[in-house]
Amino acid sequence: MSDSTAATDTLLRTGNRRDFLRVSAFTAVAASTLSACAKPAADVASTALAVPVKPLTLADHIAAANVMDAMHEKGIKAFPAKTEGKGNQLMQPRLDNGVKVYELTASEVQWEVEPGRRVTAWAYNGQVPGPQIRVREGDRVRLVLKNELPESTAIHFHGLELPFDQDGVPFITQPPIKPGATYTYEFVVPNSGSHMYHSHLNAAKQVGLGLLGAFIVEPKQPRAIEKSDIDYVMVLNDGSHGYTLNGKGFPATEPIVAKLGQKVRVRFMNEGMMIHPMHLHGMHMTVIDKDGWPQPAPWKCDTLNIAPGERWDVIINCTNPGTWAFHCHILPHAETEHGMFGMVTALIVQKPNA
Repeated sequence: MSDSTAATDTLLRTGNRRDFLRVSAFTAVAASTLSACAKPAADVASTALAVPVKPLTLADHIAAANVMDAMHEKGIKAFPAKTEGKGNQLMQPRLDNGVKVYELTASEVQWEVEPGRRVTAWAYNGQVPGPQIRVREGDRVRLVLKNELPESTAIHFHGLELPFDQDGVPFITQPPIKPGATYTYEFVVPNSGSHMYHSHLNAAKQVGLGLLGAFIVEPKQPRAIEKSDIDYVMVLNDGSHGYTLNGKGFPATEPIVAKLGQKVRVRFMNEGMMIHPMHLHGMHMTVIDKDGWPQPAPWKCDTLNIAPGERWDVIINCTNPGTWAFHCHILPHAETEHGMFGMVTALIVQKPNA
């Protein structure tokens, strides 16, 4: 078998349509060029131009389409794929004379982002994102961080309007937390809403590796519009582990499952360095909060831009049964000729008897 025939055969089995068509055309042109090289130099250009490239047939297109379709189908059938580790798990505090105490350890772990793809992660308590912290407006909170990383770190409570010395920015509000050291933050939770906690030292590396988590503050008096049957936090990231939702890439992402007629609250949190327009198929979203603050007039959309550092809260009224794609609409973050990947999940709306 010739090299060109072998390349074409390999693409039919494992490649993609674009590469298959390109190799097919290249093979024909290469053959004509090699033939021309055996002739006098004066005839080479005219001979190469004169030899026609064999047109692709319908069978060629179908064969290439089958290769691409198989890759797409494989990913969809695997969803939701099982992987080791789950992040964003609710953390229960220890009570100390009325103070809610949360103990976190920052360390290096191996994290399975997608089936079979393990990466080095820096994690709080061995999970990416770190444990989900939920408190109530007015609670007194103590957070104790032990640093088992090979470099200094710190925690910033993104969105919380705290006293200056609790803001977690080394050399501005506190000294860095050295390797092997422990540092304690303590404060009364001031403002409700969807907030985050993450490293604020060498953050492009440390947050990208997984030092991030959700910090949810329940209001003393919830508004009627924010009451829901399901309250789901979706942390977006685009760091060292690729494009992820709650620390996983499709097909290992987690679907949101609701019953027909239920209300789902989704709290989007962008811990990455890129904008991610999150798009829901089949139903609209009603935007109720931005960065923890109520919108003066809730508004509807099906695609919502989430910029770095932003938090957006939406309500989805599950009125349309089915399995609906829910993904970043910057397609290189979610889908290529090889199929869906990265920032893709689904909202599954089940009928009551399902």
